[in-house]
Amino acid sequence: MAHILSAVSGSQADVVPITRALVSVSDKAGIVELCAYLHSKEVELLSTGGTAKKLREAGLPCVDVSDYTGSPECLDGRVKTLHPKVHGGLLGVRGNPQHEKDMEANGIGRIDMTILNLYPFEATVAKGAAFEQCIENIDIGGPSMLRSTAKNHAFTTIVTSPEQYDEVKSCIEEHGGTTLGLRKKFAARAFSLSAAYDSAIAGWFTKELGEESPVVTRVYKPEFPLKYGCNPHQKPASILSLLNTDLPFTVLNGTPGYINLLDACNAWLLVKELREATGLAAASSFKHVSPAGAAVAVPLKDVECAAYEVTPEAAAKLTPSALAYLRA
Repeated sequence: MAHILSAVSGSQADVVPITRALVSVSDKAGIVELCAYLHSKEVELLSTGGTAKKLREAGLPCVDVSDYTGSPECLDGRVKTLHPKVHGGLLGVRGNPQHEKDMEANGIGRIDMTILNLYPFEATVAKGAAFEQCIENIDIGGPSMLRSTAKNHAFTTIVTSPEQYDEVKSCIEEHGGTTLGLRKKFAARAFSLSAAYDSAIAGWFTKELGEESPVVTRVYKPEFPLKYGCNPHQKPASILSLLNTDLPFTVLNGTPGYINLLDACNAWLLVKELREATGLAAASSFKHVSPAGAAVAVPLKDVECAAYEVTPEAAAKLTPSALAYLRA
């Protein structure tokens, strides 16, 4: 049986001031604005490659990670941040005597925040790149820093998306640092991102070998809560989408319940078949996953107008979809 590690104790603090941040992003949207804000709060910026170049072009001072660690980037950039001064700075438990001693002995400074996003592996695959290029776009240093920072979220903040930049600034502005609640939330998002990233790599690699993947991992993002469960007294479920994808439908009005969505999905299949078979606009109505009616857009006769309580003049103005809906 594998040995289970015990928790490492340290000081406890809700708000952690940010004094040093490591910045390494492939998606540079909004990064200059965020780093300018951090610089205004006297945060030291560590950076690599293209990110450091981008910051310097904007007039922001930053320290190259290679200068900080004393080890140059090498192997075509494959090794940039895999260094004890980086991961020790991220993983050191604040207030733990042994950790503090080890950090001092090895010249390891604290790194309070990591701002990163991962190499665009899925985008590389999507554009049909060669196997070797896809392999080169598997990030190693990024996920390592992500996991180190997220694991030590009691003291360090992991930021993985431009969508989080405003929340980071607001939190620092209000509290003078990041709160434990924010760090926990961002850590959870980071581990989900890591799981989705590795799942995409594993799925692609297995497919390249022509085999079925033995394990499939999917990461979902909550979109909105449902109105209620199968019965009104039950706690509602939620609609989720695969991370980095959009929902295949749009809710135009109201808040759907679980059964409403099941009805809509089943109705769509029936309407689709009717349209393909007849070439006419089609509609259907469902009640608890059972079809209650189905129709195509055929003009109403006078007797049908009377039954549907619509005048012949009004019926003549109905769109094909509305006509089918009325019949259904």
